[in-house]
Formats: sequence, C-alpha cells, structure tokens
Amino acid sequence: MKNSADSVFDGIPVGPDEGALVTGFLTGHDYAADTRRAFGNDIRKFARWFAEANREPFVVGRVTTRDITDFRDHLRRDRQQAVATVNRALVTVRTLFGWLADQGRVPANPAKPVKELRRQALAPKGLDRAQVRKLLREVELRQDVRADALFHLLLFTGCRVGDLVALELHDLLLGERAGTVVFRFGKGNKQRSVPLPLPARRAVQTYLDARPPVETAKVFVGERGALTARGVRAVCDKYSAVTGIDLHPHLCRHTYAHRYLEETNDLVALAQNLGHESLNTTARYTRRREKDLAEAAEKLSY
Repeated sequence: MKNSADSVFDGIPVGPDEGALVTGFLTGHDYAADTRRAFGNDIRKFARWFAEANREPFVVGRVTTRDITDFRDHLRRDRQQAVATVNRALVTVRTLFGWLADQGRVPANPAKPVKELRRQALAPKGLDRAQVRKLLREVELRQDVRADALFHLLLFTGCRVGDLVALELHDLLLGERAGTVVFRFGKGNKQRSVPLPLPARRAVQTYLDARPPVETAKVFVGERGALTARGVRAVCDKYSAVTGIDLHPHLCRHTYAHRYLEETNDLVALAQNLGHESLNTTARYTRRREKDLAEAAEKLSY
C-alpha cells in the first residue's frame, strides 16, 4: 500500500484537509515501512467506521472520545477481532491524534482517555505429546541424525536457540547413567548446567558419532561450518513443512517447560534449567493454556 493519503482514504468521504494531515503524520515520523503500512490500515479502518457510523465525512476536528470508544467496542464486539488487533488500532488512533494535538489541529487528544482492552494472561503455547511424537518420528524416518540431536536438546533441556548454536564439544558430558549439558553463554552471559535425559543423550551421541571432521569446536555444524541461529530455524522450517506443525525453536522451549512442570511440579528447578533470574518469569507456565480452557469449557453441562 502506498503511504499517500489517497490510498489511505480511497473511497471514504473525508474533509478537505484530512488527506494532507494524515500524509504529514505518516511521512513526518521515522517509521519503518511496515509500521507506516500498519498505521495507514488502522487509520483507514477508523475513518471508514466513523463515516458509516456518523453518516458524515471523516473530519479530525469532529472526532470525540465517544467515537473512539465506540470504534474500539465495534472492532471487538461486532467484528470479533483479536484483543491485540483492537489494541493496535487504538494505539494508532491515539498516536495520530496526539500528533494532531501537538500540531494544534485539534484542541486535545480524544483517544487519550480510552483504555486498551485487557488481555487474559495465558501460558505460552507448546507442542502436545502427539505433535512431539510426529516430529521425532519424521526425523527418524529421514535418518536425520543432526536434526534428531538438535530437537532432542531443544525439547529435553528447554534451551534457547542462542544456547544451542553456542554449544561446544566440551560442553557435553555424556555417560551411560547420567549426562549434563553446560550452556556457557546464556542470556545475560550466565552459565548454567542442565541434566540431559537418556533419550537426548542417545540422540546427541549418535550425531557426534556421525559428525563430520571440521575445524570448529561447535557441536552443530553444516556444510559451511558452525550452524547459525538462522540454520536452526531453517531446520525448523523444513520439518514444519513435513509435519504441518508451525515449528520454531522457542516453541520447543515452551514445550519443555510445560512437560517439566507436569512431571515434577518443581518451579524452582525449572527456573534454574531455563536460566530465569526471577520465578515470576517461570510462573507463567503455571497458568492454563488456551487449549486447557477450551477443554474445560467443553465439559460443562446443565
């Protein structure tokens, strides 16, 4: 979409100055192209609603706090848009009218008193058991030992992608009865040791036995040397296409956190394994997931 006011207000009745004002707003800030596009879409959405709801052209000086409140409620109630989408539109309108107030084009920002919708705090999404099984099965069918080790580390330690690509051979302590992986450069440059269960030890050892002899101490390597974060995401993208599951490294971290709490109910140990400084960060995994709420609702009867 172009950033011109003509494209923003295409087909919408507006006042004589509104086009120039919105053009000045969109071009007068150092916004990224995607941000300008999103702002333009939200302004067009509001202008169209204003003209239809009030049966008059969109004129910035005619916008009231009631208009913006009703617009917010219309998006949520009538169009059933997500809370995040509604709040983004509200922030856009508030930003526009804040700029107009600064420019002296409106006496005050009518959007300032309008509050954003509250979002229900839910636990981050993770993979369920069936999805994990499907993923690891597809990896095994392809005899992709590197991907097998990679996913086992993500799923059995909850490490971040940065932890994974920074791993060096001496960070792996593998034994028959126990194993540990040391993440030396975690978030905030903090080191932590995480136990490595038997399935992960076996997957990692199988990969190490087949790992090509390259001049790097990094555990995971590709055709051009040490595997990068982009390379790990490429592996996730590959198996997303194979399995139909929207995979990304952090999803595996969430999956690990949910499974760990289900098995141990030990929040302190989980925080230590994830490298969280505050238990409040880890505590979000104790909240119910959207899927859990839906399943509970289905059990209701009267």
